[in-house]
Amino acid sequence: MRFTGTDSYVATDDLNLAVNAAITLGRPLLIKGEPGTGKTMLAEEVARALGMPLYQWHVKSTTKAHQGLYEYDAVSRLRDSQLGDERVHEIGNYIVKGKLWEAFESEQRAVLLIDEVDKADIEFPNDLLQELDRMEFYVYETRQLIKAIHRPVIIITSNNEKELPDAFLRRCFFHYIRFPEAETMAQIVEVHYPGIKQSLLKSALETFFGMRDVPGLKKKPSTSELLDWLKLLVAEEIPAEALHSKEPGKSIPPLHGALLKNEQDVGLFERLVGMSRRGR
Repeated sequence: MRFTGTDSYVATDDLNLAVNAAITLGRPLLIKGEPGTGKTMLAEEVARALGMPLYQWHVKSTTKAHQGLYEYDAVSRLRDSQLGDERVHEIGNYIVKGKLWEAFESEQRAVLLIDEVDKADIEFPNDLLQELDRMEFYVYETRQLIKAIHRPVIIITSNNEKELPDAFLRRCFFHYIRFPEAETMAQIVEVHYPGIKQSLLKSALETFFGMRDVPGLKKKPSTSELLDWLKLLVAEEIPAEALHSKEPGKSIPPLHGALLKNEQDVGLFERLVGMSRRGR
């Protein structure tokens, strides 16, 4: 059981090695990298390639660790007791299973994605240490011990918004997805848009990487934004000559709203264009 990428996901040798190492060790795979580099999609593709069910837990700023295990719906139980519902006598009717519970009880080994773990409170990762180590947890309301039937393949993503605790990091296999080079990016584009005109692709990649190299950008355009931009270029039949890819900063690319996502970066390019024109 080894992951080697899929027909819809271009994975580098280093990334394949990291996925397989985490599976062999039985440890969570902690994935970091710029937004838009395919961290979340990795879990989906690992599940598809290895024929495993996928459970996705998307973390928010308000998410608590126990929500991944289970939640006790006391409000519904109170309402049912007021209505005289017979279900109220069985507390298990008000236990809502979390994604860890679902992955633990899966009859088939599963992939569990804990997405953007750094969005939550700093104590969130530490609150999951025992469950991720022992692959079990206790449900106090029903006095059940839930044990994993199979140890799931756990993939945890982080956008580096905050530092993660050392105790948590020690339990993970770590991999940083480096931003793709032009050659790898061309392969990624080919997967999504097979048969794209090579002249357009070449010019678009030159423009894209030129934009990423402009000093002072608040948010560099990502892979997903490049794919959106290329889709628009093809749909609008924009010729490769219109991109001026060899002169980043001397013109704003057409449909740049797919690449530049805030007014500061648009303003920066407008100033660069103005300076270029005055310097002629």
